[in-house]
Amino acid sequence: MAKRRRKRSSRRQSPAMSMLIVMTVLLVCIAAVSKTMSLKKEDRALAENEYILEQRLAEAEAERDRLAAEEEYMQTPQYIEDVAKNRLGLVYPDEIVIKPSE
Repeated sequence: MAKRRRKRSSRRQSPAMSMLIVMTVLLVCIAAVSKTMSLKKEDRALAENEYILEQRLAEAEAERDRLAAEEEYMQTPQYIEDVAKNRLGLVYPDEIVIKPSE
């Protein structure tokens, strides 16, 4: 049996094809970098928005706690006494009221 040797054809890519491949890779890289930059910008904006919302949440929780404490105080006899004295001008029978002269 005779061995047949195949000759490898030494075909080289044309310069135009090589340039097309390089340009395609370059365009893909540029698109990836552009998308990365826009995503980083969006991430910064979302992080800032998250910080603002966390601040608002903390303020709302503080306000809720203050209102709960005020509601609890409003159900005590001390509150009723304070309202009677300050708004209605009522006093206990054994108290003496001294008002400054104008």
